[in-house]
This record gives sequence, structure tokens and C-alpha cells, in this order.
Amino acid sequence: MRTIFTVFLVLILSLGGFVWYRYYFVFAEGVKSGQLNDVKKKGYIFKTYEGKLIQSGVKSSGTSIQSNEFVFSIEDERVAKQLELASGKYIDLHYNEYISSLPWRGMSQYVVDSVIAIHDEKGF
Repeated sequence: MRTIFTVFLVLILSLGGFVWYRYYFVFAEGVKSGQLNDVKKKGYIFKTYEGKLIQSGVKSSGTSIQSNEFVFSIEDERVAKQLELASGKYIDLHYNEYISSLPWRGMSQYVVDSVIAIHDEKGF
């Protein structure tokens, strides 16, 4: 009986560690800058805020696998409302990157947690 309990405990702890690492461990964090394209609240069951940032840079001619779009999710409704008012402006965003996304956190593995700056024009 004690062996079964030990095996069960190890399995539960392993599963808990896997879930934490996969969905809650912050893999990376950083700052992205660009022009805010859109912010919307969408979803079938879990309504989450999703946004798109167009990063400035040199676009290559022809077909390219690299995109200048940064697609992200927003957990905090206060941050989402702040971004809705800044649509079309140049912004600096702080984000956390997770290994996988959760349906109630958003559709993207990139989750914006704060707005660093909002500029009317590029760089100002």
C-alpha cells in the first residue's frame, strides 16, 4: 500500500511540475515597440483581449517567413482599455512569453502586462 501511495504521489507531483512549467513558467520577458494596429476582445467561451503591433523595420522584397507583426494577448483589462485608446499610435509594450497559452489567459503565448510609453509619432 505504501508503494502505491509513493508512486501516486510521484505521478501527481510530476504532473503538477509539468503543468506549471508548460503553462505558468515565464520563459522570457522583453519589450516590443511599434505601431498599435488593433486591440479586440474575442473568443468562443473565454473572452480575452488580443492585439497586434506592427514593428518598424526593413521589409524584404518577395516572400518571407519573417513577419513584422507582433500578435499578443492581454490579461489585465486596465491595460487593454489603455491600449484601445492608443490605437494607431506608437507604443512600447512589456510582455512575458510562456511556453504554451491557456484559453483564459489568451490565444497567444506572448502576454502583455504593461504599457511603457505611448508616442504620437514614431520615436517621439
